[in-house]
Amino acid sequence: GKPGSPTGLRHYSIRTLATFPAKIGKLSLATARLSLLRRSESATVTRVVLLPDERICLFRQSVQDTPLGDQEVTNHHSVWRENGIVGIRTMTMDHDGATLYAGTDDGRLVRWQLNDEGEVAHREIVRAFADHRAVTALAMVLGDVSLAVGDSRGGLTTWFSLRSEDGRRLRLIHRLAPHPAAIRAILPSGRNKSILSLDEAGGVDFDHMTSEGRLLAMAADEGRAIAKVALGPRGDALLALDRSGELTAWRLSGGCPEISFKTLFGKVHYEGYEAPAYVWQTTGGNDFEPKFSLVPLVFGTFKGTFYALLLAAPLALFGAAYTSYFAAPAFRRMVKPVVEVMATVPSVVIGFLIALWLAPIVADRLLMFFVCLVTLPAGLLVFLLLWQWLRRWEWLRRVENGYEFLVILPVLLLSIGLAAGLAGPIEARLFGGDFRHWLFAGPLGMRYDPRNSILIAFGLGFAVIPIIFSLAEDALSNVPYQMTAASVALGASRWQTLWRVVLPSASPGVFAALMIGFGRAVGETMIVLMATGNTPILDFSPFNGMRTLSANIAVEVPEAPVGGTLYRVLFLCAVLLFLLTFTVNTAAELVRQRLRQRYGRF
Repeated sequence: GKPGSPTGLRHYSIRTLATFPAKIGKLSLATARLSLLRRSESATVTRVVLLPDERICLFRQSVQDTPLGDQEVTNHHSVWRENGIVGIRTMTMDHDGATLYAGTDDGRLVRWQLNDEGEVAHREIVRAFADHRAVTALAMVLGDVSLAVGDSRGGLTTWFSLRSEDGRRLRLIHRLAPHPAAIRAILPSGRNKSILSLDEAGGVDFDHMTSEGRLLAMAADEGRAIAKVALGPRGDALLALDRSGELTAWRLSGGCPEISFKTLFGKVHYEGYEAPAYVWQTTGGNDFEPKFSLVPLVFGTFKGTFYALLLAAPLALFGAAYTSYFAAPAFRRMVKPVVEVMATVPSVVIGFLIALWLAPIVADRLLMFFVCLVTLPAGLLVFLLLWQWLRRWEWLRRVENGYEFLVILPVLLLSIGLAAGLAGPIEARLFGGDFRHWLFAGPLGMRYDPRNSILIAFGLGFAVIPIIFSLAEDALSNVPYQMTAASVALGASRWQTLWRVVLPSASPGVFAALMIGFGRAVGETMIVLMATGNTPILDFSPFNGMRTLSANIAVEVPEAPVGGTLYRVLFLCAVLLFLLTFTVNTAAELVRQRLRQRYGRF
């Protein structure tokens, strides 16, 4: 017929991949029970034949280019029989022909690691099922790492090798939904970690290995039981031949099979990992699956916010308390506009300065930073004790009326200078001259990342301080004057009045300031994008970075195909970020409304 007509014939070219003998000595390969053929990317062709007497024949033909431009063909073959292994029912092999698997009638899995000549370099036998159920079907999942195993009771599992004391051993990793009858065949998808399975009753199931979710279930109907199935190379087409001889084709639309609540928020045992873990990794390559766990991103968001508020909240609240209740009126009128101007600094400028200017300084003077945590409080404590003796003079007591910062500022500078002077000798004497190396090689075992949470505390804290300061200062200043005057008239000091009267009355407003600052820190993008390593890890150490939800959206959006799995997961990240900030801001606004209702009569 004409090419392209319904009954026409098309012409195909058939190329011979390799030529193998039909007989080796007295062994006739025509009686083979099973036969496998694989061609690797290097044009090496491997054929495995299982003979009726349980002997296994392996043939390997490789082609190599000679220096003269010719091709040299090399043939290898080997024959072996495993002692104690009988009843091999099914076999499979990876695409490179380097690993051969077999399943037996008594529920054992056998793995042979082959060398370049096709000889067995390593053998492993695993009791797959304690109840001795037969292994009826085997197939390599995309990537040639996981082995899909079907058994005589309809069970469908996946295995791959893990590191153990005596080398790498096959371990059961995932259990998929079982079939009502024995598994006859398993077909892996060529696009993802999905596998198609056919049972003896004629039912077909389509499952995803990692999410352990069932994508498609076709029960066997009477008279329509499926005998043979085929899966399209893109995993979007299914061809089935039933036992009555009718051929049916379906188009498959799986959506995002690798996504489930478990893969997003639970621990998943991925290929290549020794244990289940929370992993975000979208660039896995062609043969390796992407990982979409949102737990590291949510953790990174709260981690960055925690370290930012750890620095910003005390500075902003104490600054607001001093400005609203202790500072002189002239100083108050100057400080508040200056702090509010800080909020107008673009976050990209802050991130740029933190990443390129502050990061090298912190890396070179890391120990000085920790020594400052000791010298600053100690210097202030010594100064306050000394001040109690110095305030005997009248002219010094005048400084206490709103100008204390003029005296404390030099003390802070001297404390920082003392820390800088002590850091070098301490590092040389106690840490071998390299504090960062001691962190990694010492008892702490912490890795130092130049883009870490310490930088986030400074960068993100600088952006959050103006918001918390302004709102907290307004809340403290709005406390009725009658309350503070009554407290002072009864003999309380200014500090006692602030702690016992002003702060409790303004606590709803202060809480609202913290919550709004929290929402600002959660939603920040550019600072965390530029000042962190954007590493989605679960580590609370201040020496490591993180990846937040907002930074993840900015990083991954250019690489996300429209309508793909990553594209939809990023939308979910945006929804989670919106819900988080909306909840925090709503709670803060409710607190502010209660504050107005409570003190509206004054």
